[in-house]
Amino acid sequence: MNLADMLSYADIVQLSRIASTYRCECNGHSKNELIQSILSTVSRRDVFEAQISAMELEDLRFMNSLLFDPRDAFSLEELLARAEQSKFDGQPVTPPLGEAQVPSDKPSAKKTSTKRSKAAKELPPVETGPRAAISRFKQYGWLFNGFAGQNRYLFQVPADLKTRFKEALERRFEAQLVFAANDPHAYRDEQQLLGEDVQEFLTFIHQNEIQLTSDGAMYKRSILQIMDRFAVKEQLPGKGEWRFGYGRRMKDYPNRMSLIYDYCYYNGWIAEHDMLLILTAAGKERQAQRIAEAPDKLYRFWLRLYKNAIPNIRSLVHWMDKLSSRWVTADSLKHALMPYIKPYFYDGADTIIEQRLAGMMLHLGMLRIGEHEEQGKVIRVTPLGRAVVAGLNLDDEEAIVLE
Repeated sequence: MNLADMLSYADIVQLSRIASTYRCECNGHSKNELIQSILSTVSRRDVFEAQISAMELEDLRFMNSLLFDPRDAFSLEELLARAEQSKFDGQPVTPPLGEAQVPSDKPSAKKTSTKRSKAAKELPPVETGPRAAISRFKQYGWLFNGFAGQNRYLFQVPADLKTRFKEALERRFEAQLVFAANDPHAYRDEQQLLGEDVQEFLTFIHQNEIQLTSDGAMYKRSILQIMDRFAVKEQLPGKGEWRFGYGRRMKDYPNRMSLIYDYCYYNGWIAEHDMLLILTAAGKERQAQRIAEAPDKLYRFWLRLYKNAIPNIRSLVHWMDKLSSRWVTADSLKHALMPYIKPYFYDGADTIIEQRLAGMMLHLGMLRIGEHEEQGKVIRVTPLGRAVVAGLNLDDEEAIVLE
């Protein structure tokens, strides 16, 4: 539903609070006048842009976490968790609603109407913590409770406001970007290669006896033999290197190989049995097909596998897709998105965007990464990446945890 629809279902108390937030001058006892006044004010671009500019970073993160979620309703517990996740490193709670000024054509002396209802004047005490963010969003008309049955306990963001938020944030991000004037002299493009190497991996296991260590990992000799057959070569992880949170075998194998291994394990195609890595019956059937794995399936798995460490991975991928429709410098893209990336243990925001996002999106065939003579490393979304992101309308599936 759009904002107009949700306002029509709201009671006069909530409408009065929203009208008070926007400093609307109207008859506070008339629901129709309140709705028309709110819609008229919110539709003004200067008002909307002023709200975005006045928002604290944690509120921007909170809203960003909702924009690319295909669901249209959230429980209070989900919203509280997302609001809590939006605060990094113990940042202070944002100031109470009302400190940010909304542009008005009226003289400053006439901030409120004498006709405004009593409900608008008697606002509840300001809440703190994650609940404060939800209260602010409700008073701005950005979040609404359901109106009937079980929906009364769920919250929704108006669909048209979602679109306007995306457009406003995109303009905000683009203002920070540096685009290359021409193509780089060289770039890497791995479209379709990951899916082909899934088949190569299964074929290698089919043709060879692969012994495992007591920890269940392949020996170095087998790892190197497999990588010789892969289209993309990787360095082996260093001894004692910090590697967990991104899959079952991330600690043992390079990033790309680890994703291939975990993907095959999750699908039940391989098994670690009696100190050997073998194909299961399903794995033998899949290997006999001799076809590359579909890119959208690999992308879907990667999103879920990395979601534990990067809860807002979906929105970050969408922004990398949107903002790199032409060659953009990696540094400026990283600078724009880093405030929205929460560090994960020893992985800082810069490591996450360079290795866990851009690096893996390159392997998934979704990004090209080039070297520009004047502007250094540059990034651009591939046709495959654009198609996968645009065409994959996933439910908000749970993160995958492989034991």
